[in-house]
Amino acid sequence: MLSSARALPAIADAVKGDIAILADSGIRNGLDVVRMIALGADTVLLGRAFLYALATAGQAGVANLLNLIEKEMKVAMTLTGAKSISEITQDSLVQGLGKELPTALAPMAKGNAA
Repeated sequence: MLSSARALPAIADAVKGDIAILADSGIRNGLDVVRMIALGADTVLLGRAFLYALATAGQAGVANLLNLIEKEMKVAMTLTGAKSISEITQDSLVQGLGKELPTALAPMAKGNAA
């Protein structure tokens, strides 16, 4: 099954701004929000995270989560050079890292780290 993140760029290309794209599924933090925007989402939904925050700490938990997501987004944007949300593009993403990382870490996983 194709994940939302993998399907999103093709969907964004297909609709080319004719309709708003709302991304949901697997979004847990500010980095995920920035990633989905870079992949073509106009809006990102974080329902589960807010439900957990509300259930565990009420209004204060939701306020804390909002602050945390904002800080995480600012860090991600700073690292990519984006000064505003409109400057977040696919060029902000590191391509292919997900495929290369397990190979790069394989020696460490086997206890062969230097």
